[in-house]
Amino acid sequence: MGEVVMGEAVMTTRRQADGTMVVDVRGSLDTSTVESLRDVLLETLQRDRPALIVVDLTFVTFMDSVGIGVLVAGQRAARDIGTRFELRNPSDFVHGQLRITGLTEVLGLTGTRNFGF
Repeated sequence: MGEVVMGEAVMTTRRQADGTMVVDVRGSLDTSTVESLRDVLLETLQRDRPALIVVDLTFVTFMDSVGIGVLVAGQRAARDIGTRFELRNPSDFVHGQLRITGLTEVLGLTGTRNFGF
C-alpha cells in the first residue's frame, strides 16, 4: 500500500487477504522516527478502518520510551474506532522493553519469552 522512509526507520503498509492491515517497521523507533510511525498508524486507521491492525516489529533494532509511547497511542486510536491492535514478532530487546513497562498484553502480545533472568 505504501512505504515511508524516515531517518533510520522504514514503515511499509499492506493489506492481507482477510482485510487486516499490517504495518511493517524496520530500523529504530526513537525521537527521529516515531512521528512517521504515528502518522502511518493514524492514517491507516482513519482511511481503512480495519477490523485488525498489526504492527510487525520483526526488524526493529532499537526502541526507546518514545517508541513505546507511539505504540500505546496507536493502540488507543485503534480502540477508539473499534479496531483490534496487535504487535507481531518483536525482537527479544523490544519484547523486553515492553515487558518491563507492563504493556505486553495491552499491546496484544500474548505468550511468554524466556529472557534468562
